[in-house]
Amino acid sequence: MREKDTPDVMYSIIAVLTDTAAIMAGALLAVWMRFDSGWFVLRHAPPDPLYPQYAAGALVMTGLFLLVMHNQGLYSRPQTGTFITKIPRITKSAGMGCVLTIVIAFLVQNDLDYSRLAILLSLPCTLFLLMLERWILFRIEWNWSRHSSKTNSVLILGTDTVAAHVRRTLKKEPMLRSRVIGFMRVSDNNEIDERIEPELVIGHIDTLAEFIKEKHVNQIILTDASLDHRAVMNLVLLCEHNLITFNMVPDLFRIMTSSMDVQSLDDIPLLGVRRWPLDFFWNRLTKRAEDILGSFVGLLLSAPVVLAAAIMIKRDSPGPVFYAQERCGEHGRIFKLYKLRTMRIDAEHQTGPVFTTADDSRRTRTGAVLRRYNIDELPQFWNVFKGDMSLVGPRPERPHFVEQFKTDVSGYMWRHKSLPGLTGWAQVKGLRGDTSISERIKYDLYYLENWSLSFDFKILAKTLFAHDNAY
Repeated sequence: MREKDTPDVMYSIIAVLTDTAAIMAGALLAVWMRFDSGWFVLRHAPPDPLYPQYAAGALVMTGLFLLVMHNQGLYSRPQTGTFITKIPRITKSAGMGCVLTIVIAFLVQNDLDYSRLAILLSLPCTLFLLMLERWILFRIEWNWSRHSSKTNSVLILGTDTVAAHVRRTLKKEPMLRSRVIGFMRVSDNNEIDERIEPELVIGHIDTLAEFIKEKHVNQIILTDASLDHRAVMNLVLLCEHNLITFNMVPDLFRIMTSSMDVQSLDDIPLLGVRRWPLDFFWNRLTKRAEDILGSFVGLLLSAPVVLAAAIMIKRDSPGPVFYAQERCGEHGRIFKLYKLRTMRIDAEHQTGPVFTTADDSRRTRTGAVLRRYNIDELPQFWNVFKGDMSLVGPRPERPHFVEQFKTDVSGYMWRHKSLPGLTGWAQVKGLRGDTSISERIKYDLYYLENWSLSFDFKILAKTLFAHDNAY
């Protein structure tokens, strides 16, 4: 997002040093557990000297771990996002580092006698210490960045919802140490998002060259995708001449449709849309395993909450506790989605299918609370366990709206290529309820094209704090 400065370099170096200490400590802790703790039977006398010999092996192991962690981007700065989003990469790095260590130990077993059990024990020991050390480092870095001066002055070209969202994201990421100094309109008919204060709209893009001569700007972010190619190239050159970092927010749907796959039919080249990650069997199998395990745990943990909510619902209004509604799933298949009832039993008797809005009079008092904190969605863990849904994916829509949107919204039906989700990328960005369908589709398609387990974990973590437009 921005260029590295001195604190970024400093924290990268500190991360390498603290990781080295954690990995060495984990390896030697495993040696102590194997030989000196008394927890395991010793069939042979341990090597002498014990710790110096294993320390040499731990140095090799540390080097392997650091290389893998570098490859996973764990030393890149600035680090953005929550610590939870980094756990998959740390775990993957520890696993790969341990495997490489075992391979090398096997290759040199005729020259050096290393305990295979000690090497295996080093994985949980090292992983635990790495997690602890990385969490402490993350908290120190996060707090320091939050209280440090904002050295990165950002100018946003655009005044729409995307521009407002970029500003909000920059504000929520203290490690970027960024402050938005203003917004510029790209065209005369651009609407200004209500979240952007009028005094921050400092002019038109035509005045950009004069503005950056008078004001200090470190970074320019273009959020309006309507600017033509030649204008974008002129903008890039202007930033280059003034040593300003340039970034742009692309049209997500254009990115999706530009990912082309080339096949050959004899001597005839065929162009098509590239296969998405979940088109591959092993990825689908991995995601299904994630869903089964996650939904099982979710059902167990949510049972007391659902029970308490059921009692509140029965006391608050007449009618059933649970509510089943038809939704469209994978490939358009209709299934029954389960929720805790949050509205009167005759909520759509006169209106028919409509989106819920803020201060919706059809909600019960208990229902408003359940919706605010997403508690009404907890029964959908059963839908996930059954295979109707996934933990993460595009939210399932009602057939009435699918028929409407599939002709009105470009690319809408692509979201039915996979199982719908209990939560999704669009939802954690606040795109739910009576919000823009076209914007929602962009985020849904981005998720489908960029799926990974770590992306799923990131969305699940964000869901705990995603309450925007939850009404």
